[in-house]
Amino acid sequence: MIKVSVLGYGTVGSGVVEVLTTNKDSIAKKVGQEIEVKHILDLRDFPGDPHEAKVVHDFNQIVNDDEVQIVVETMGGVKPAYDFVKASLEAGKSVCTSNKELVAKHGAELIAIAKAKNINFFFEASVGGGIPIIRPINECVTGDVIEEISGILNGTTNYILSKMASEGAQYADVLKQAQDLGYAERNPEADVEGYDACRKIAILTSLAYGKQVDFEDIYTEGITKISATDIKYAKALGASIKIFGSSKKVGDKIYAKVAPVMIDANHPLYMVNDVFNGIFVKGNMVGDLMFYGSGAGKLPTASAVVGDVVAAAKNLNVNVPIIWDSEKLELADIKEASQRFFVRLSGDKAANEAKVSAAFGNVDVVDAGIDCEYAFITSAVTEGDFAKKAEELGNVVSRIRVDF
Repeated sequence: MIKVSVLGYGTVGSGVVEVLTTNKDSIAKKVGQEIEVKHILDLRDFPGDPHEAKVVHDFNQIVNDDEVQIVVETMGGVKPAYDFVKASLEAGKSVCTSNKELVAKHGAELIAIAKAKNINFFFEASVGGGIPIIRPINECVTGDVIEEISGILNGTTNYILSKMASEGAQYADVLKQAQDLGYAERNPEADVEGYDACRKIAILTSLAYGKQVDFEDIYTEGITKISATDIKYAKALGASIKIFGSSKKVGDKIYAKVAPVMIDANHPLYMVNDVFNGIFVKGNMVGDLMFYGSGAGKLPTASAVVGDVVAAAKNLNVNVPIIWDSEKLELADIKEASQRFFVRLSGDKAANEAKVSAAFGNVDVVDAGIDCEYAFITSAVTEGDFAKKAEELGNVVSRIRVDF
């Protein structure tokens, strides 16, 4: 029998215990022996819970217990999760985590410790919830050079943008709906400002290219400035607005960003709506791959964690290689990236046409029946050049990147 300890008995941690308990027999057949939860670490007590007898408050009971071979970390945040995970690995225990902050910041270091100890550090659930994406990148497309990863990586923001599109509502109104339904936190900053997606694309980019990508280096823009009027223009174009975490290889340069993007029906992520996530991966040999499913939630995320627990149980004292070195990957300056832009200007056509033509040459004019505005889509221009020209125009109301 393999003994597991779970750190954190919140939404995901309780889901992990539920999956391991409910699917105990099925999991035992796949592993070849039973997996049992021995400890549940939390600051709280859980009177009446069926697993209350397993609750402990001292991490030392876990790290010093030689029976425990696998530790599951679902606490979230970096402190004390990092200290607990590092100590567990150094004690010879494999670790499975759903903690994107921890993985984005310390992934390379923790992978190296696991390798040195001949154990494993797995983190499938840190990106995409229940969607398998970490293992496919690490194991299934290793014969390819990854040319692009683009993902709808945050269910909260995707829900907000989907509802704005379907209801014609303003951002603030839909955010309140999302909070009332429990899809958004009372303080939604990590989601709506793009920070959550930023950490996830940092993890995927680090795996794709085998070096450390610091999330602080990734250009990040949220959805707080997207308006119902922007949505109306998108509909006039037969397009939708999504927020992407993306990285792209252009020649020998890697660009990464998080930002709203306008896409049309030809894009593989066009139909990914509500709280669902979708991740598009392009390899130089395999071509286009799509991963779609529940990007968050108690049981989908717990299912991914338990998948890692099963993998760790099958590979006791055998390290599964993950190529992610501590050497930093220097991202290319986003100002050099080429991009089309949708732009709204205040003022009518006559007032804007000449100066837009002088700044951008031929553009595609967009008419959504909005009074006192002039809207258009540029041809491909670098981010840096666009920023300069937009500042010179002086009357930009909104601008959104375009991928069609």
